[in-house]
Amino acid sequence: MNKPSLPQLDLSAFHAGGAQRVDFLRELKTAAREVGFFYLKGHGVPDSLQQQVLDVSRQFFALPDAAKQRVAMVNSPHFRGYTRAGGELTLGQADWREQFDVMRETPLRRLHYGDQPWLRLHGPNQWPAELPQMRDIVLRWQDSLTEVTLTLLRAFAIALEQAEDVFDHTVADGPFQHLKLIRYPGRDHTDSEQGVGAHKDAGYLTLVLQGDQPGLEVLLGDEWVLATPVAGTFVVNIGELLELASNGYLKATLHRVVTPPAGIDRLSSAFFMAAQLDANVPLLTLPAHLAAEARGPASDPHNPLFYQVGRNVLKGRLRSHVDVANAHYGELEPAL
Repeated sequence: MNKPSLPQLDLSAFHAGGAQRVDFLRELKTAAREVGFFYLKGHGVPDSLQQQVLDVSRQFFALPDAAKQRVAMVNSPHFRGYTRAGGELTLGQADWREQFDVMRETPLRRLHYGDQPWLRLHGPNQWPAELPQMRDIVLRWQDSLTEVTLTLLRAFAIALEQAEDVFDHTVADGPFQHLKLIRYPGRDHTDSEQGVGAHKDAGYLTLVLQGDQPGLEVLLGDEWVLATPVAGTFVVNIGELLELASNGYLKATLHRVVTPPAGIDRLSSAFFMAAQLDANVPLLTLPAHLAAEARGPASDPHNPLFYQVGRNVLKGRLRSHVDVANAHYGELEPAL
């Protein structure tokens, strides 16, 4: 039997139109329904910017611990900044990676009586004074990946035989952007194989830039399949919001990252795009032949999904970053 692998799609075929677009949409629908993951080439993001992101990530993680702690996430009620290895949880277990989280740069929201607590997610990012170039590189990177995901979202609408703009009202004020720069230390720094525990992503779409070192694994059937880095591509996966919107026709797939071998670390950048925080996930009316194949969204009683996007995002942040939850949301957490 052939070993399962991830399909590879070329986004330039979508832009080309005609028969190439038709073929791309067919491949996209098949990959998203049967696998939930695929490699994406032809995305138009310059190689030079990808390298800049990996370089500035390496520079940031090489800073002294004191410098990284000055931009620690626990300082930010908006869940922005640095988290040391073991500081984030997946299903209650520590992930062995250090990371730097960035979201859209927005003004601080002053909450009033009766406002929803997820409004606190709006706000500024933290940036290390030691790397003045980092802000420009990372925000350009985030904006470039946003454009790719918005194009893919429109492609999914067409593939599901919807109006091309069916998702537009959920991103009209700018989609929710969440970017991570990540370093996975080698096995000699931990006894755990859990770089990141098995999980599904909560948004519409995720794009992952991998460095040279593998580690991302995808659950296909009952087998964990390694997403070996492929030069010039992003790894794309379907998030739970698209699974919800399509009533399970599209598939959000479990995945994890295993700790690198001793003496080796792994760099990556993950970008998560969701609907804007004040949106509700639309439940699409699929044509009969597609609706008959919709499996319904997966349900986890320990991790319920909400159609209100801000509530769903904040729930995930509170579960993953207990220190930030305790520092800034202790009085609100029971209300979620």
